Amino acid sequence: QVQLVESGGGLVQPGGSLRLSCAASGFTFSTYAMSWHRQAPGKERELLARITSAGGTTIYADSVKGRFTISRDNAKNTVYLQMNSLKPEDTAVYYCNAWMSRWPSEYDYWGQGTQVTVSS
Repeated sequence: QVQLVESGGGLVQPGGSLRLSCAASGFTFSTYAMSWHRQAPGKERELLARITSAGGTTIYADSVKGRFTISRDNAKNTVYLQMNSLKPEDTAVYYCNAWMSRWPSEYDYWGQGTQVTVSS
């Protein structure tokens, strides 16, 4: 049974930091690209950051570049999102995603999300 379980969300003041974790199970984590997304009320889900299966390449959305860092530990089947200099507009539900393509199939899994609220 595939599971992605996010944790680490909560309430933080503007300028503060949070570290999100996503623990994976039920699939071969080290073969999947991992990513973090978020969805604010009334808005579409937004890709924030992606990391390749071995962790060698990362990409970031312009909205978080320089403030957020994605990383992974394949020995622990976990992906992280370090979030610094948080702003009120970062308030959203944050989701992790696992994706792998092995022709002719694609495998795409989502976690249940964790709420991040940035407010004074």
